[in-house]
Amino acid sequence: MNNNQIEIDLNQLRDPSGIFELIEVVGNGTYGQVYKGRHTKTGQLAAIKVMDVTQDEEEEIKLEVNVLKKYSNHRNIAMYYGAFINKCLPGRNEHDQLWLVMEYCGAGSITDLVKSTKGNSLKEEWISFISKEILNGLNHLHLNKIIHRDIKGQNVLLTENAEVKLVDFGVSAQLDRTIGRRNTFIGTPYCFLFSFFFLFYLKRKK
Repeated sequence: MNNNQIEIDLNQLRDPSGIFELIEVVGNGTYGQVYKGRHTKTGQLAAIKVMDVTQDEEEEIKLEVNVLKKYSNHRNIAMYYGAFINKCLPGRNEHDQLWLVMEYCGAGSITDLVKSTKGNSLKEEWISFISKEILNGLNHLHLNKIIHRDIKGQNVLLTENAEVKLVDFGVSAQLDRTIGRRNTFIGTPYCFLFSFFFLFYLKRKK
């Protein structure tokens, strides 16, 4: 998969009505808000990222869906449950909305965890554990030539079982023969070091 091979067809996606419902906003992703949601029949909780499908951002949205769909089969990546399209009503000046449904991580982000601790700092053993889990997730992505490009506290979530999950692939990229095009700094400033050093490593090997 690369940016010239967008596999998902948004027009073929189902409407989320009657399948999932939104409960409350829990965060913001690169291209949309993230809601705590629920499957209407089973009651299973899910994280639902709701994104306006605009012409300028459609390719990036498709890429994020494809990355999750292909590579979330890892214990340190939030599991992909499905994608749905909420069509706007004809004649209204609105955009279609894509619902990206993922595993719900109920313990919040690493940023939330740090802010909840005394002195806004974590114990060394916690830092070691979280860093190891982040690197495991990044290694899985890098083995598949995917760079995240926005690793930061808000994009590293915890489940209630203390599992560490990477989320928000809105600015991720596929490394292929056009690796030279990935020189641009995209994402949150000062938070892209993991992926940046991996990109540097690949270039040194060529």
